[in-house]
Amino acid sequence: MTSAPRLPAYAVFAAMIAAAGLPLYMHAPKFFVDEYGVSLAALGSVLFCLRLLDVVQDPLLGHVADRLRRHRAITVIVAGSMMAVGMFGLFAVAPPVAPLVWFGIMLTLVFSAFSYLTICFYAQGVAAASEMPGDGGHLTIARWRETGALLGICAAAVAPVALGGYTGFAIAFVFLSIIALWAMRTEWKAIKTPGTGISPVLRDTIARRLLLVALANSAPVAVSSTLFLFFVEDRLDLPGWEGPFLLMFFLSAALAAPVWGQAAERFGTRPVLVTGMVLSIVSFAFAIFLGSGDGIAFGIICVASGIALGADMTLLPALFAARMQQVSPGAAEGFSLWSFVSKITLAIAAVSLLPLLEAGGYRSGQDNAEAELWLLSLLYGAVPCVLKVIAIGVLVTTPTDRIAAPAHSLKERSAT
Repeated sequence: MTSAPRLPAYAVFAAMIAAAGLPLYMHAPKFFVDEYGVSLAALGSVLFCLRLLDVVQDPLLGHVADRLRRHRAITVIVAGSMMAVGMFGLFAVAPPVAPLVWFGIMLTLVFSAFSYLTICFYAQGVAAASEMPGDGGHLTIARWRETGALLGICAAAVAPVALGGYTGFAIAFVFLSIIALWAMRTEWKAIKTPGTGISPVLRDTIARRLLLVALANSAPVAVSSTLFLFFVEDRLDLPGWEGPFLLMFFLSAALAAPVWGQAAERFGTRPVLVTGMVLSIVSFAFAIFLGSGDGIAFGIICVASGIALGADMTLLPALFAARMQQVSPGAAEGFSLWSFVSKITLAIAAVSLLPLLEAGGYRSGQDNAEAELWLLSLLYGAVPCVLKVIAIGVLVTTPTDRIAAPAHSLKERSAT
């Protein structure tokens, strides 16, 4: 008899992975600009080159995860340790070589481990959901997983301020890694069914469209994350408020994630997800017109856009996981594509926006003219709105009714 998944363990492990994902794009570029004087354009180029590596690496890691599925617990410990070493080296070790080279080496460690852990973690979630009663397992796993991820992002977003600097942040991440690896130690049950590779996923129309939705839908978060610290410090002229605003944003998302999941069970996943995406558009649109000292208005926008993010991070992965159970039961290789999509948006944002800001005359932490600040506002607010509209267009034309719908299970259980 298979034991039920320990859902809190999924939340803690998700927090560890998330703390090394999105916050890295918020903290690392600004840290290396301020601490070592590396240019924004150079950092953006390195980030993009590393993402090009993922084109080859992520499918390969998916294949490795499938081949080593019977030894997944051991490989996860190795990858988790590697990610902790990379984060510590990035933020707590003075570069023994040129800062830009060190930046690239440490990020390679972090990103490679991040990819492998994400692939294994989501694949294990599919296996765990399939063993849960009813057909709502994917939403249940997603609620715990993505709420944990959002709480991890919350902690990582404010850690440099709360812990007195980036060294404290790096040390805290090492301890979080140890706790998360220990919490999940019994959950890596051997998956006997071999993976089917990425071909069935790429051949499946619905899976391809969901990946496209994920690409367009995660891009706005990538844009805002890349520019967030610059926007608060220079456009709002509120240095020191980055931490509280980030906490409002991600904590709102974490609190909203379970509510979005419950709404999806009642009203259907796609209409609820579209509602969250529309809320995000409205929030980003108002951000365009903010200026110096508009802290209260921006705080409201952080809460509203954070609530919208809770829908994105909970419902879309649940849809994709349900489809993977149908077309690629082994799931590891399928989630290598998901991992790649989630990271490439952050890289595209960095390689396009940071050099564009620099070319437009913007300089971090310096006196910028109104034209440079207006450029920052347009990139931070308008670009996400356009990308969200594209994501909505793809989602509403995707036949999600052909995916096992978690919404039905709640009604069926209520009827009995």
